[in-house]
Amino acid sequence: MEPIWAVGLMTGTVLDGNIDVALLHTDGERVERFGAYTLAPYDQAVRDLLEETLAEARKWNFEGPEPEIFGRAEDALTRAQSAAVADLVKDAGLSLSDIGVVGFHGQTVLHRAPQPGRLGATRQLGDGELMAKLLGTKVAYDFRSADVRAGGQGAPLAAAYHSALLKGVAQDGSAAILNLGGVGNVTWSDGKGHVVAFDTGPANAPINDWIKQHGLGDMDRDGLIAASGQVNEERLAKLLQHPYLTARFPKSLDRFDFGASMADGLSLEDGAATLTAFTASAVGKALDLLPQRPERLFVSGGGRHNPTLMRMLAKLARVDAQPAETLGWRGDAVEAECFAFLAVRVLRNMPISFPTTTGAPEPMTGGRLAA
Repeated sequence: MEPIWAVGLMTGTVLDGNIDVALLHTDGERVERFGAYTLAPYDQAVRDLLEETLAEARKWNFEGPEPEIFGRAEDALTRAQSAAVADLVKDAGLSLSDIGVVGFHGQTVLHRAPQPGRLGATRQLGDGELMAKLLGTKVAYDFRSADVRAGGQGAPLAAAYHSALLKGVAQDGSAAILNLGGVGNVTWSDGKGHVVAFDTGPANAPINDWIKQHGLGDMDRDGLIAASGQVNEERLAKLLQHPYLTARFPKSLDRFDFGASMADGLSLEDGAATLTAFTASAVGKALDLLPQRPERLFVSGGGRHNPTLMRMLAKLARVDAQPAETLGWRGDAVEAECFAFLAVRVLRNMPISFPTTTGAPEPMTGGRLAA
């Protein structure tokens, strides 16, 4: 199949106020070329609306009618992300008629993993039909619901893209890709078609929330607060007893499954240090579960900008952790690129989730297409 230009969109659960938008030239199996990428900031009003929506989603918890705010937030974010796509395409010297498909992940407001005897549930806000109408292009969206209805975790979905990237790096299982967003997820491949992916544990979300609670901004910028504190080893040891960390994959998490309350009672600095150490240690436990423990991790997502977290990964996870840029990848763009890649797979009726990545009963196509 011939490669086409696709646009991918991602807004993570850490709500950093930005829309990740990336162009990718791909046939859904190989990456032919990386295109333009940008961070498009939401207006403050939209950002505030999404913060309120996440709070309402937690109260709702999949019980009863959806909160009224969902409709308002969905319309606002769809229009904002449609404008971001149009701007990127124009700035790249292309027209929307050059774009084969847009991958619109939407905003996850709540995710619940399946339990024995109970299917999981997931909700991403994003009106694919409206975006297709606004842009005049095909839009792939609602990537997770079909997987969840079939009994899968609905996450992580990055495995197909990550394994395509790994093909050019390691064919022997000695390397893996770690994404550190609100939640951490890892993808490992042996280069022979055996791919494993799952959520490792918390990543930036509890650290960010801890800093916000103390009125010091949205994140521990450059890991400076954690670096000035001491890890509470007793608290860390207790946190590391959480059963999720040793549970067999496939498995997935909601952004709020591990919260800032894990550091309650500690000072600002010691709390930041302990939460950061927990994220790194959880990655180490995840690597122990893989069919082969990788020697190298290539790290994407916002967490790789945190030098304290990267140092702790090396020490506590016992792995050579390198930013994705080491390989010429764009670490901030990987998630958006992923949904461009998956959109092409949706367009061409190719699987986007697998038994060893989400626990789906079989390789599943998933996603919905608006034209």
